[in-house]
Formats: sequence, C-alpha cells, structure tokens
Amino acid sequence: MTVATLPRLGFLGVGWIGRNRMEALAGDGLAQVAAVADPQAEALAAAAEVAPQAGRAETLEELLEHELDGIVIATPSALHAEQAIAALERGLAVFCQKPLARDAAETQRVLEAARAADRLLAVDLSYRHVEALRAAHEQVASGAIGRLHTIDLVFHNAYGPDKPWFTDPKLSGGGCLIDLGTHLVDLALWLTQAKELQVETARTLSLHGYAVEDQATAELAIGEVRARLACSWFTSAGRDCVFECTARGSEGAVSVGNVGGSFYDFRTDLWRGTSAETLVEPPDEWGGRAIAAWAERLRGDRSYDSAADELELVAEAIDAIYQRDTETQR
Repeated sequence: MTVATLPRLGFLGVGWIGRNRMEALAGDGLAQVAAVADPQAEALAAAAEVAPQAGRAETLEELLEHELDGIVIATPSALHAEQAIAALERGLAVFCQKPLARDAAETQRVLEAARAADRLLAVDLSYRHVEALRAAHEQVASGAIGRLHTIDLVFHNAYGPDKPWFTDPKLSGGGCLIDLGTHLVDLALWLTQAKELQVETARTLSLHGYAVEDQATAELAIGEVRARLACSWFTSAGRDCVFECTARGSEGAVSVGNVGGSFYDFRTDLWRGTSAETLVEPPDEWGGRAIAAWAERLRGDRSYDSAADELELVAEAIDAIYQRDTETQR
C-alpha cells in the first residue's frame, strides 16, 4: 500500500525532542503535521506555533481519531510499547524515540504487531545519520583500516537527564545504559553488521542515590571484534558531553569525537601510525535525518521494513548487559 500525497502524521508528545522532529519534517516539506497530542497545555501551544493548522489532542485515543498515515512517539519510555502497538493495530506506521520498549520482551511485542499489521516501524537511532559516523562506517566497510578488531564507544552526559521519569526504573527501564548505551550498542552492531553478540563483562553503578544506574561499562564479543562500551550520567567530565567512537583495524583506525563538549558537533579522524587526517568536521544538521528517512519511505510504501528486525538484537544486548552485571554481583 502506498501514500499518494505527503504523509499525514500525528505527533504524540511534543516536548523538546518531539517538537524538534516535527519542525524538521515540516521545514523540509516531507510530511503534513495533521495533529498533535500532549497532556501539557504549554507543549501544545508551542507545537501550534510550528504547525498552526494541526488538530490538537491530549491523549493517544483522541489523536487516533484524526485521519493519519502514521504517528511519531516522543513520550516517556514506559509508554512507547503500548502506544506503538495501539497505533500499529489501527493500521498506522510508527516512528518512535528510543528505546522502542523497556526490554526485549516488550520490543518483541511491538515488532510482532508491526509485522502483523504490515506497517512501517522505525526508531530514532539518530547517530547512524551523523555525517561523521557515516564516514567512519565507510572506512570500516571498505576495509580502509584493515581487519577490524576493537571498537571503543563512550557516551557521558555530565549533567544527566532533566526529567524525573528517567530515574524511575518502572518508567525508564533502566538508567544511563538504556538511555545512552542503546545508541552505543546500535553503533557497534551497525559498524560490524553483526547478527549476534555475546556480553563478556558488564558493570553498573548508582553513585548518586537513584534506583537506576548512572555509570555503566561492558565488553561485547561480536565475532572477532571486541566492543568496549562506557556511558554515564552526572560524571565529572569538565564539559557537558563526552562522545567517542573509535574503530581500530590492522592497518589503521578511524575515530569520531564530539567537539568542545557539544552534543551535536562531531569530527572524524583517520589514523595511520603517527599520522592523522581529518575526514569530517562540523557543522552538520543531522538531528532530523532519521525521521526524514522514515517519512520518505512512508510516502512510497507504508509496509513493514525488515530493517526493524535489528531493534530486537539491540534490546536483547541491553538486557544481556543488565543480566551479566547481575550474575557478576552474585
């Protein structure tokens, strides 16, 4: 089934990130913002400034009464799975903020619903769409750095999340690991094109009195490659953010790092021995690329895309890291 005109989209949750994704699509003319829903009046008012023609709702049920081709979900993590399933069962495509669900079991339920409805499903794993990381992927995939053996992935948010639900395990599913580590696991799988992995070591810590972890490390065995992950909230970093993705091969290495503590600006360097070559520098407007790719696909074909199958492996890896840490502490 195809969508002949611009997709009519409903946006469920129009806080900062939901509104940002809405602005990206509206600004690029990739979709019609048909309706928005949020329980907060101020969020709806801000969304109306971007899309004054859009209908308004407070709940998912009200949103689904509008004529839509798909919905964009940007609500607390505990709500994602049930909201996505409800939309899919109504025949709508879904684009969801990460994580798609709090664990692998919930993720599987959403995937089953998407396959049963034969509807497009995607998650905002946006770092795949950063030009600096795309350049790194190309270096690895082309064999330019030789045989890949190690990937170091780091994501530290020095000031931590700004909403209380992030630190409630029932609402979030976990702490910094599911918040930041989901991106790192996804990048490790993307760089290696792996279909399976094993968790060799894992450690989580809660250093600031929350019921979820604010520090996490893990080592993954992905075939012959070892991926070492580290992420945290509230860490002493001397800057807002530390992001690193370094892939090391037998003939060189390619490294992506954030610039000046920014969450948005990234640079790619290619290393060979003691020499270095910069491949990509900021600026790069990447924030809306993942949802743009989903909207472009939706315009031509709203059927299920098997690329979503990868979401299950990401969720299973996060579950396995938590489980490995629990086993280690026994």
